[in-house]
Formats: sequence, C-alpha cells, structure tokens
Amino acid sequence: MATASSSLHQPIFPQYPSLSRNSRFHPPLRFSSLRLPSRIRASSAVALEPESSTQLNIGLEFDLFSCPVCYEPLIRKGPPGLNLPAIYRSGFKCKSCNKSYSSKDMYLDLTITAGSKDYNELQPNRTELFRSPLVSFLYERGWRQNFNRSGFPGRDEEFKMAQEYFKPVIGGLLVDVSCGSGLFSRKFAESGTYSGVVALDFSENMLRQCYDFIKKENPALATTNLALVRADVSRLPFSTGSVDAVHAGAALHCWPSPSNAVAEITRILRSGGIFVGTTFLRPSFGNSSIPSILRPFRQWERILQNYNNLTEKEIEDLCTSCGLINYRSKVQQSFIMFSGQKA
Repeated sequence: MATASSSLHQPIFPQYPSLSRNSRFHPPLRFSSLRLPSRIRASSAVALEPESSTQLNIGLEFDLFSCPVCYEPLIRKGPPGLNLPAIYRSGFKCKSCNKSYSSKDMYLDLTITAGSKDYNELQPNRTELFRSPLVSFLYERGWRQNFNRSGFPGRDEEFKMAQEYFKPVIGGLLVDVSCGSGLFSRKFAESGTYSGVVALDFSENMLRQCYDFIKKENPALATTNLALVRADVSRLPFSTGSVDAVHAGAALHCWPSPSNAVAEITRILRSGGIFVGTTFLRPSFGNSSIPSILRPFRQWERILQNYNNLTEKEIEDLCTSCGLINYRSKVQQSFIMFSGQKA
C-alpha cells in the first residue's frame, strides 16, 4: 500500500467541497433543531500546529467528530468538508483533554490509543482476525459472498432493505459502523440520500481496502461527503444525539460486547434516529463458510467459531434494554436484519 504522501495527492482530489447551503447533500431543515450542526465556530483560540504560508488560511471550528476520551467536540484546523482530501489535510484537537488526532494514510484515527507509541491493547481473536491484511483483502473477494449460504440476500438486496428502514432519516448523517471494506458505506454515499456518510471500522486494513475500492471503482466518490474513520464501536467519536442513522452490516456477532456497542450507538443517535443491523442468528461458521484459501489454516476456523451469535429474541431484548423502540426485524434462515429507533 502506498504511503499517504504518494496516494492521496493524486488527481483523484481535484477540489475540496464542503457541505454548502446549496449542496444537494444538505440535510432537510426538520433535522436542524434535533442534532448538532456539522461544525460550530470556536469561541476561543486553540493551540494547533501552525500552517505554512502556502496552506489555506482556514479558521478553527468545532467539528462533527468528538473526542473518544471525553466526547467533547473536536476543534478542527484545515479545509472544511466531510471528504477524504479535506480531512486528510486537517488537524483535530480536543479542547478539554488536549489530545490531538490526525489522518494515517487515508483514514482519520479516532481511537483512544491514537498517537500512542509504546502502549498497545490486546484485542479478542475475532477482532484481530479482521485486522489481518489477508482477510481484509478477501472480504469482498469471496468471504462476504459465502454469507449467502446462511440466508444473506446479497449486497444489493441488503442495501434496499436497509434504505427502507432509513426512510425516516433521509437527508441526515449516516455512520456505517464496523463497515469492513466499505461494502455498504460506498453504496450509501453513492445514493446521494444522506448529508454525509462516515465509514467507520477498527481495522486499519479494512479501511485501506475501502480506499482502494474507491480509487478503482469510483474515484469521484473521494470528493463527496464520505469520511473514513478508525474507531472502536464501544467508544464512538461522536457527541451524544448528533447522528441520524447508524448501520452495522454483519457485525453484531463480531463485537466483544454487543451490549456496550448498542448502548454507544443509542447514545450517538438523535431522538428519532434509526439503527439498522444484520447478523447471524446462530453459529453458522462451519467449513462451508470459510473461503477455500483459508481452510488449510486451522487457526482461522477456531477463531471463526468464537462469535457472539444471538437468538432473535435476544437481539430484540438487547435493543430495547439499550433504549431503542419500534423494533422490527426480517429473518431468512440464519440471516436477520433488525431495526430500532431512538426514543
């Protein structure tokens, strides 16, 4: 993978669009009083790295992103806009805890351990699995397609189903948590029905794969309202009540603590916001679901069998116990798509 200096400064980024008043991505006015704006002018100066005279003269602003440590809105210095080149050229800092955040390669690292040199937190095996370059590469090249055997209807149909659930929040900000290689993040962004889309995952290699797919399949997508963010689903970098829609495709069974994750998702949703997720209802990761290239490696099979698969009733109980209402679901074999709304 090329470094940021060589890959992000290509003609793929001809300009730095922002969420202007006349943009077709601007959210409907009915949302403006219910969630935090994407950025607010800072009332006081914050010490960030000085820009050279050749850089754009951009003021300090509170950004839509928040510090994962204290949840205070981050102050941003750099080009405005929720798009890859603008975010890459921006610096972010928490006024409260003084922690700084910046882009690594093509994604913005908003994990608690971002910038740490010596400390490295051990993660569960299933979390580390998806940080593997091999699994990240295979995810859209055979791995995800195996889910069809368990009742998953496929990317296009899953996207249509999710869009039906998201109809009440069309025009708002959507966060695709545990997005993997951006299988659905890219479709949400391409649809033009959201003011912005944040593709969020803990795996650095999944986010790199998402960027590679953007470059190869739809370079223009890089300058739309799409951001790539590394973050922990149990510590989401958004202020309380600031997000309209959250999507989690084939993710719940991978989370170390589904209750912590759903509680965090509920926290960041505005009143009336929608959460849509898909997962496996019961253990279904036998050999038939493992890509053939990985079957000789027995350790992968042991990791794959260590998942948090829940029953349909358990998923409903999880959502309602975290404060979501209007629970709905669709089941097909081991596949379930479920939805809940923030009260």
